Amino acid sequence: MLPSIGVRWFRKGGGMPPLTLVSVSGRYLSFTEREEIAVLLARGSGVREIARQLGRAPSTISRELQRNAAIGRGRVEYRASTAQRHAERRAQRPKPAKLAVNAQLRAYVQDRLSGTVQRPDGSVAGPDIAWRGRRQGPRKDRRWGQCWSPEQISARLRLDFPDDESMRVSHEAIYQSLYIQGRGALRRELTACLRTGRALRAPRNRTSKGNRSFVTDELLISERPAEVDDRAVPGHWEGDLILGVDRSAIGTLVERSSRFTMLLHLPPIEGHNSPRVKSGPPITGAGAGAVRHAIADTIGTLPEQLRRSLTWDQGIEMAQHVQLRVDTGLQIYFCDPRSPWQRGTNENTNGLLRQYFPRGTNLARHSAEELEAVAATLNSRPRKTLGWKTPAEALTEYLTAAA
Repeated sequence: MLPSIGVRWFRKGGGMPPLTLVSVSGRYLSFTEREEIAVLLARGSGVREIARQLGRAPSTISRELQRNAAIGRGRVEYRASTAQRHAERRAQRPKPAKLAVNAQLRAYVQDRLSGTVQRPDGSVAGPDIAWRGRRQGPRKDRRWGQCWSPEQISARLRLDFPDDESMRVSHEAIYQSLYIQGRGALRRELTACLRTGRALRAPRNRTSKGNRSFVTDELLISERPAEVDDRAVPGHWEGDLILGVDRSAIGTLVERSSRFTMLLHLPPIEGHNSPRVKSGPPITGAGAGAVRHAIADTIGTLPEQLRRSLTWDQGIEMAQHVQLRVDTGLQIYFCDPRSPWQRGTNENTNGLLRQYFPRGTNLARHSAEELEAVAATLNSRPRKTLGWKTPAEALTEYLTAAA
């Protein structure tokens, strides 16, 4: 059964409004004036009388009636709504989209949207997913790409091409080229490279987590130094796990000042396929011991000035936080129960990572090299909060200044 005409129009427009709400120039008749013309005609007023009432030239009224009125049975039939629709149709000036006529600009946008994610050896990383004409779904693999947002692309153009005015496009123009069919610029399947992967715009929601008894009052986020909150000094991190099926997980670390991201590889523990025993040892790499070792190994590769503090939620994977503090020198703090917004930088990054590691998929199948490739991709995206610099550039500037 074919969908209704309204549904087809809605999907063809990508969920975007097909009409503009901008009022017309005073040079042209407005809908209100056309309603006045209809009322005066019904009263039997002539063209010159209508022109005097509206403050318009008689020729303007005469042309309006010739173009938009129906003459039948010896009288003029004029409807304001029909006349307005005809006027709007004639006023349309279709022109090719900027992305359709500028090949260099189009290539730049497409590369930042769908450019490949590469491993350190240069090979392409990620699953091979074919476009189905709509979103893959929340529990399906998605194609990996550079996946810059349209706002990031639009703002970065001014930094990469400061003297070339032809290399300018608004983020709304990119969205419209993606969503609205028939523009002839960007392919519809590139909507899969947007953060949500949706072909239509829709709201999002979030969930929260509970508390753990091993967290004392001295470790809560309220005891964290003020320098962490103002992001003035790099070296303060936020961390969390993103979870998949079969108790798989990937650890995430995000530096608050530069938004630099590091991913923790948490492979399954030997014998993980055995039946799970209540209160038994962990069978995946998301256990407290494995997470502690992964954080220590990753943080240990950084200079000492970038190892100041770590803020985590109250997950059981941080039960060995005391030993982690001894191993790394990090000050460990925990968010309040059911308050993920207190780690807003990390929560935002986890949302970006879900584009590469969707919910309901097995995260243990991704190698450490693939995680490194995804982290490098996020660190090379420009961020609005950094003045459209990338996290890698922001962190490099700090290290250079501190040297």
